[in-house]
Parts: sequence; C-alpha cells; structure tokens
Amino acid sequence: MTTASPSLLTVPEVMTRLKLGRTKVYDLIRTHRLVSIKVDGCRRIPDDAVRDFIVGQIGRAA
Repeated sequence: MTTASPSLLTVPEVMTRLKLGRTKVYDLIRTHRLVSIKVDGCRRIPDDAVRDFIVGQIGRAA
C-alpha cells in the first residue's frame, strides 16, 4: 500500500488558485492563515493547506 505525498505549490500557483495577489498570499502566510514551508529558501504551500484555507473561509461565511 502506498500513501500519496502532498503536492507542494509555489506562491504563483497559489495566487492563481485563490485569485489573489502576491502580497495577499504572503500576508496569509505571515499571519499563519495559510500553512507554508521553506525548501532551500523557496516558499512552498501544501495543496492540502490551500484546500483547508478555502473550506475555512466557506465555514466563516456561512
């Protein structure tokens, strides 16, 4: 049995998915509303973190 490894996205990819600007994505990361990691100095956001952020935003809007 294999487990799927999480997909890591770049900031520009997250910008496209969320339809937000670069500054806003980094603001979400800075305020810990969007989980991210650094890989050799490059910021990466797990695909699951983007999905969790969207679900959380929908939950707050309801």
